[in-house]
Amino acid sequence: MADTGLPARRSAVYLLDQILGEGRLMSELLTAGTLDKLEPEDRARAARLAQDTLRGLERADRILQKHLSKYPPLTVRNALRVGAFELCTGTAAHGVVNAMVELVSRHKHYSHLKGLTNAVLRKVAADGPTAWDALRPPRLPKWLRGPLVEAWGADAMARMDIAHFAGAPLDLTAKSDAPAVAALTGGTLLPTGSVRIANAGQVSAMPGFSDGTWWVQDAAAALPVRILAPQPGETVLDLCAAPGGKTMQLAAAGAVVTAVDDSSVRMGRVEENLARTGLKAKTLVQDAQITTGTFDAVLLDAPCSATGTIRRHPDLPHAKDGSEFGDLIAMQADLIDHAWGCVKPGGRLVFCTCSLLPDEGEVQIDDALERHADMRTDADALEIPGVDPAWGTSEGGLRLRPDYWSDLGGMDGFYIAVLRKGG
Repeated sequence: MADTGLPARRSAVYLLDQILGEGRLMSELLTAGTLDKLEPEDRARAARLAQDTLRGLERADRILQKHLSKYPPLTVRNALRVGAFELCTGTAAHGVVNAMVELVSRHKHYSHLKGLTNAVLRKVAADGPTAWDALRPPRLPKWLRGPLVEAWGADAMARMDIAHFAGAPLDLTAKSDAPAVAALTGGTLLPTGSVRIANAGQVSAMPGFSDGTWWVQDAAAALPVRILAPQPGETVLDLCAAPGGKTMQLAAAGAVVTAVDDSSVRMGRVEENLARTGLKAKTLVQDAQITTGTFDAVLLDAPCSATGTIRRHPDLPHAKDGSEFGDLIAMQADLIDHAWGCVKPGGRLVFCTCSLLPDEGEVQIDDALERHADMRTDADALEIPGVDPAWGTSEGGLRLRPDYWSDLGGMDGFYIAVLRKGG
């Protein structure tokens, strides 16, 4: 009997049930072992199917709406969504329809809807692919799209919609020799020194992974350390350090690094990555706000809404509703104030968030400058290779967006500022 792909498809539907029905994040589900019982190939397929369906959710719903007089229960609707995505993007109709009908028929509560599933997906198979391509790029939910349009304008938001729908390639940071890593992996060297891989397979099987030649890190996420420009022997405090990409960058530059994170699980990942790459850093599992000492430089990658990472985490706008953002913004201000106390006179603090919301970037720094008379932004530090001067902001920071580098595959949304103490 041919492989129906049922385990992966069933798991993809379950992931959507949890994200869309329970407000859980994909990362949280995967960390909890939701897919651990699957074979590695099925595990990867399930996660990819769920993510791709979420990216195209608006399109899938519009196509399904034509064939439904009312919405079925969430699990059946999610099965139809996954099926519609597959049918509209080139997967053979016979396998998709049969698998989804079998999935629904096995459900203890919804088996009576297998006929509906069959009928709807057969109609989608007939007209879906053409209709799919004619639809606009999916938009973010209104709760998030509204503030982003207000911040950046409708034209920029339309470009970000395209970037989010396209997803994200795999970016690598080299331990020492980026051109060599590009040659080793068949990647492309980006203007800022990261290496971009199109159509990456299993990361751990790629050349250079096991011997720690590189690590995975979006090109935008690699910029805060490049901008901090750590010097050999400088003492650097890395607050909220997990999963450790920036810690490794700092250590590879020869800095004396203290990495802090309040999660022992996440810090375990930092330590695993340091071990794989042969890099050294002192690691502390504790709240960033009780960390003491003075350092030449502090890097604060503050907890935030993560709205800049939607192209690689399409579950975020569907699992969240923005209700927790106010608490995050207040925490960021507290962290800036605490981190400032750890900076030596004449030293520097690099503040960054992977957010598209000005309240978690430009506004935070405007407010911090009012609170601290000895703080100034250093816009000159942002002038590094590959950074467009047009990305600079009025208060002296750097704004990155997913629609930048559209011809190269985009980048995560980020805000970065360098703050100098005294002088």
